[in-house]
This record gives sequence, C-alpha cells and structure tokens, in this order.
Amino acid sequence: MVQLKTEPAQLRRVAVASAIGTTIEWYDYFIYSTAAALVFGRQFFTTLSPASGTLAAFATLGVGFLARPVGGIVWGHFGDRIGRKAMLVLSLVLMGVATVGVGLLPTYGTIGVAAPILLLALRLLQGLSAGGEWGGAALMAVEHAPEGRRGRYGSFSQIGVPAGLILAQLVFFVLDAALTKAQFESWGWRLPFLFSIVLVAVGLVIRLRIEESPVFATLRDERARSTKPMLDVLRERPKELLIASGSFIANTAIGYVFLAYLLSYGTSVLKVSRTTMLVVVIVGSVTWLVSIVGSAIWSDRVGRRPVYLLGSVLLVVWSVPFFWLVDTRAAWLLGVAVVVLNIGLGLTYGPQAALYAELFEPRYRYSGASFSYAVGAVLGGGFAPLIATALQDATKTSLSVSLYMVAVGLISLAAVLALPRRTPTAG
Repeated sequence: MVQLKTEPAQLRRVAVASAIGTTIEWYDYFIYSTAAALVFGRQFFTTLSPASGTLAAFATLGVGFLARPVGGIVWGHFGDRIGRKAMLVLSLVLMGVATVGVGLLPTYGTIGVAAPILLLALRLLQGLSAGGEWGGAALMAVEHAPEGRRGRYGSFSQIGVPAGLILAQLVFFVLDAALTKAQFESWGWRLPFLFSIVLVAVGLVIRLRIEESPVFATLRDERARSTKPMLDVLRERPKELLIASGSFIANTAIGYVFLAYLLSYGTSVLKVSRTTMLVVVIVGSVTWLVSIVGSAIWSDRVGRRPVYLLGSVLLVVWSVPFFWLVDTRAAWLLGVAVVVLNIGLGLTYGPQAALYAELFEPRYRYSGASFSYAVGAVLGGGFAPLIATALQDATKTSLSVSLYMVAVGLISLAAVLALPRRTPTAG
C-alpha cells in the first residue's frame, strides 16, 4: 500500500488540529481530576468523612476509565470502517457535552443521592469519549507524516495531555487567586467545566477543516477495509496488543499519581498551600510536554525501543526518591521531584503514537491502537489515585505509594523489553 504525500499546508493543519483537539479533550478530562482532588468529596459525597469523600471522588475518576475500552472498541471499529476524521469530531462533541454537564450538575445538598449518580454517568461519557479520541488524533498525525518523521508528528497528539493539564491547572490557579475558598467551593469550581463549551467550539472548527488520513483513504479506495477490525486484530496481533497495553500501564499509573493524587496529597496530608501545589504541577507538566517532543524526535533517529527503555528504567528508579523529596515540603525539592519524574513520563509517552501505528496493520490500526491505549489506561491510571490514597491512609507513609509505583513500573519495563528491536512500518 502506497501512502499519498500530504501537502505541507495540510500537514501543518493536521498537526495543529491534533494538538489543539487533544488539548481540549484532556483539559476536559483533567479539570475533572483536579476537581475530584479539591472539591468533589465535599460537593457530592457530603455524608462521608473528608478522607472517605476523597476516596469516593477518586473512585468516580477511576470508573470513567472502565468505559475507555468500550469507547476504544466502538470508536476503533467505526474509525477503521468509515474514517478517522468523523470519529475525531464525534469524540470531541461527546466530551464537551459531558464536561459542561458536570458544570451544571446540582450537588448532593440540592438533589441528594441523584447527584453522585449523575456525576458517575457523566464521567462514564467522558471515558467513552477519551477511549476513542487518542487513537484518532494519533493516527491522523502519524498517517499524514512523511517517512522517517512519524515520531515527530505523532508527538502532536501526545502533547495534548500535558498541554490540557497545564491549561486546567492554570484555570484553577486563577480561580484560586481570584475567589475566596467559600466562593470557589460554592460555585467557582463550576467555571472551568462551563468554559469547555468555548474550547470545544474552537476545536470543532479546526477539526472540520482537515482532510481524511491518506492511509485510510487508500484503504477505502482499494476496498481493503476490515469488516470486523477488532476481531481481526485479536486474531492476528494478540502479542502486540499485550505489549502495547503493558507498555502504557506505568506511564498512565504514575502519570495519574502525579496529576491527580499529588495535588490532594500535598494539600491535605502535607498541608502545603494549594497555590504552591498547583505551581508544582504546572512545572511538572511543562517538563512533560518538552520531554514528549524531544523523545519523539529522538525516537525517529534511534528507534522507539531505546527511548522507551530509558524512560521505563527512570520511572522505576525515581519512584522512591520522588516521594522522599515531596515529603520535605520544600518548594524547590518538590520541583526537582516532578521535573525528573516527568522526564520519565515524556520518554515513555512521546514515541507512543508512532509505536502503536507501527505495531498494527492499517486496516485494523484504529482498533488496535485505541484498545491497547484504553486497556493500558484502565490497568494503570484508572484507579491509581484511589489506590495511592488508600495506601497512604492505611500505612500513613508515602513509601507504600512509591512501592506501588515501582511495581507498575516493572510491569511496563517487562513489556518494553518484549518490543521488537525494530518495529516494522505497516503503511
């Protein structure tokens, strides 16, 4: 199968659409994570103790991950059948509707037990959207990319995660500075969710202007599309599904310890100011973004496997020193802790779009990539903040959380070691 060359203007448009679209998607996802750490326990689980309320809020965060494999299968099927672009538009709309819905949702004090039930339902919709969003954005970027630059262009879909996190944290930082604690907990927390409608409108305008993936267009023209893509990938590439899913477990588990649990731990256990913790998370996120781009470009030169190996080892060895530094409560040591951790996260996330595309044949690539990403996210990040909170609460020491991070890091390291030394390009 020959890939048609994408014109430079269209290539730039696809790169921007991939980056901005995933930034908006993950902004929506991360404001939920941040609100779960800061206020959801008191807003939707008021009959529970503060610690139990936080656990319940993180549980709704985790349940959203359970919907992601379903989203990956559904989006993957139609992405392989009718096209990448249509699924990207639909996923963005669904995420926007669910996020604005959270911003409008009455609290437990207003409608009782219906509030947490509706919160859970909206979180499931977010999970369905996220399950298919990444695969479409990643493949649009990689399948338009010139030969030898798939890592570079694939990184545009990857930077949406830290960029969305930075945007979410900046919004909460501004609100924290502008509002009193009472105002924030009463109505201010809703503003980031309602602001999503503006971002979604911008993202839709951009995504509607891009062309379909040339790889999919060729499949369609040659009538080579799979009729049952998920079944085909399960039958033909089971080993690749296991490797791809396993390689993502540590990144998403440790990533969610950083982006969701750390904020709650720093403010509630260590009693560090919310402003300081938000700044620390933003610094780590910027590091993550830069290391994603650098590692993706590097992977085009040396291969995906060496970059993944370096990042996987770093995540394992830094997990214990990470919390040693965090527990000092010193701002600059907190900064060092998150900077090094996020370099490891960047090394194991930057090349991911190109790696997944190269592991699966084009006719079932969306299904294979989306399902692997979603399963890795469920097994790793789905309940990581909940597990970390429970471990800290039970043991009263952050060492237990560090050992959990080491355990998931070793699982992904084993998967990365099973990667072929050269991943074949399948069109």
